[in-house]
Amino acid sequence: MQPDIKERIEKIKRGEVPEGYKKTKIGIIPEDWKVDFLENHSDIRGRIGWRGLKQEEYTDEGPYLIAGKHIKSPNIIWDECDHISIERYKESMEIALEVGDVILSKDGSLGNPAYISYLPGKATINSTMMLVRVKSSKLNSKFLYHILNGKQFERLINEKTSGSSIPHLFQRDMKKFRIQLPSLNEQQKIAEILSTWDKAIELKEKLIEEKKKQKKGLMQLLLTDKKRLPGFKGEWKEVKLKRILKPRKEKSKITDKLKLYSLTIEDGVTPKTDRYNREFLVKSNDKQYKITYKNDIVYNPSNLRFGAIALNKNEMPVLLSPIYEVLYVENKNRYCIDFIAHLLTWERNIRYFATKAEGTLVERMAVKLDAFLNVSFLIPLDIKEQKAISKILNDIDKEISLLIKELEALKLQKKGLMQLLLTGIVRVKDSE
Repeated sequence: MQPDIKERIEKIKRGEVPEGYKKTKIGIIPEDWKVDFLENHSDIRGRIGWRGLKQEEYTDEGPYLIAGKHIKSPNIIWDECDHISIERYKESMEIALEVGDVILSKDGSLGNPAYISYLPGKATINSTMMLVRVKSSKLNSKFLYHILNGKQFERLINEKTSGSSIPHLFQRDMKKFRIQLPSLNEQQKIAEILSTWDKAIELKEKLIEEKKKQKKGLMQLLLTDKKRLPGFKGEWKEVKLKRILKPRKEKSKITDKLKLYSLTIEDGVTPKTDRYNREFLVKSNDKQYKITYKNDIVYNPSNLRFGAIALNKNEMPVLLSPIYEVLYVENKNRYCIDFIAHLLTWERNIRYFATKAEGTLVERMAVKLDAFLNVSFLIPLDIKEQKAISKILNDIDKEISLLIKELEALKLQKKGLMQLLLTGIVRVKDSE
């Protein structure tokens, strides 16, 4: 980082205003930048009604109806959008989308803006969405999209969600939202730079999805004996899990060496975050938790049908809530734990486990340990074949993990770049 930029950042952190800058309602920005309300440069509209569309109002070939779930910023996942009847679309012509529009969620998970760079056909938004259409020659719509992904808009979202059981973003909130206005040329340059990072992020996400599809195809072949690896011709046999896995019954209270962890569908056995840490609710320091070691299988009976099962990869033993089931491979000379883990976490088998859930209420249905252990799977009797299959799947897991780390690095870099460019700490000149 250039010394003058570093010095500028340090001054702003201390609350000082660097030469050539000014203090405004949205923070310290360059002197030649202006600040104005968004309503003076945009039309802001929200879809009213349409909350209970009937089945006959949807069609296979009608206009697209976009909801927040269809947004993967900055794009729309058009293939997942619903279609509505042309009559419904005619009613919403005042919110017929155009290229260059910015849309965002006003209900539920607020924000999450998308920039309409492409329209495959006629499209509109549902009742949970809001449209912002630039009408001013002083504002670049792509620059506005990046502002709505930045910290100042994040502060507005936090204000609307803090302490609110039903968060909602009103049109008046957007109208009185203050935006910074560099010259139009500088806005365009900033938007182009940040859009380059968006494209890099999008490409990395697509690569991750392709790798996941590749793994899914390999699992379909390798875990069902449809494709045998070269050199292996041994028998595959149906084996019940109770012959492979045994419940781990060790327990302990929380100590300096044994920390309380949790099981998440996304990250497996992982440290409790501040958000989910409930240790302060424990009434007794003597409460006992289940101990899990590296390479244990852990699952949540109540959420197994959603994918709450994982191989514990933590090097040191940790504690888990008694609600979880903890199991280990008894005969490691006969069964490869990595193979068993791939088998149990395979999406197809998760769906199969869901059929074993018991309970009178859907929300309380659970896959009990006895039912879990009574399930049979086809397994190669040769442990060398189990290990060979596992290596292939482990290698692709490593590739996916590396790509995810690269993706997170790109997102972090873009976030830092946004903070520098959208505040004018780093200036982009027309000649650059």
